[in-house]
Amino acid sequence: MAKGYVIITEDIKDPAGMAEYGKLAMQTMANATVLAFGPPAETIEGQWHGTQTVVLEFESVEAAKEWYYSDAYQEALKLRQAAAECNGVILSGF
Repeated sequence: MAKGYVIITEDIKDPAGMAEYGKLAMQTMANATVLAFGPPAETIEGQWHGTQTVVLEFESVEAAKEWYYSDAYQEALKLRQAAAECNGVILSGF
């Protein structure tokens, strides 16, 4: 089964709010592996959004979706969206 990946770019406006988000979000990530986190991303083509990028790995796309849409993460998500402008995708690995 192919792994699932979540990639989120964040343009942080409220660092304290992001810190609160991080505390709450980490409690929901038991099934995730953080593969990459932090600034700066080196843009090699086009324009990259945000000041911070996060890459998470899950056992499958379905597991990534279950995490993202879970009630627990949706509570944390509200904090992130209040503290930063974000873009996110879920991708399937090979």
